[in-house]
This record gives sequence, structure tokens and C-alpha cells, in this order.
Amino acid sequence: MKYLSRLSWGIVIYAIMYLFSNALAIYGFAGGIPAIAERLVMLVIITTIAGRALRFNSWKDILPYAVLWTVTVLALDAVFTLPFSGVQMYANWNLWIGYALVMLLPLAAPLTRSRKDEGGMIS
Repeated sequence: MKYLSRLSWGIVIYAIMYLFSNALAIYGFAGGIPAIAERLVMLVIITTIAGRALRFNSWKDILPYAVLWTVTVLALDAVFTLPFSGVQMYANWNLWIGYALVMLLPLAAPLTRSRKDEGGMIS
């Protein structure tokens, strides 16, 4: 197993989402459905890139990485966000959906890659 990829992509996912969320807040776009949709799109992009970077053809191979990426994001939230937001941040359903998506979205990465079929054609 690639331990550096296993850990580093979790940090990258957290860092980009943290910076993106803060940028939305700084420029006054933090509230409402559009902000949630923008963060969702960013999360889909990052986790798909992370899953594809592993170059596996099966979700079963990606699963251990996705689990550790989720644990990494949870740990970084506990270190950087929890002291300022308090335990009530865990009452926000958006946070838990985000954790679930960090675990599930990379599993679909093999579906986003084109494959050569038996005749040599790209499908």
C-alpha cells in the first residue's frame, strides 16, 4: 500500500476544502444553498482527482485509502476547527455528509477513467 498517498491526499482534501470554505466566507458567499453547492462541487472534484491518482481499477482497492482520508479529515477538523467552533460543530449535518462523501466519492473514480476494450478502442 502506498502510505504517502494514503495520508497525503487526506491532508490535501482537507486543506483545499478549508481554504475554499474560508474564501467563500471572506468574500461573503458562505451562507445558503449556493455556497453548499459550490463546496459540494469542489469536494467532488478533489476526491475524484485523489481517487484517480491511485490508478486502481476497482473500488475495493481504493476503499482503504478513502477510509484513511476520511479519518485524516476528521482528525484535522478536531485539531483545527473544534477548538474554535466547539463540539456543536458535530451537530451540523453538512459536516457528516462531507465526511461520508470523502469516503464514498473516491470509490467512483474508476468509473471516470476511460478504458481500452478488447479491440483496442477507447470506450
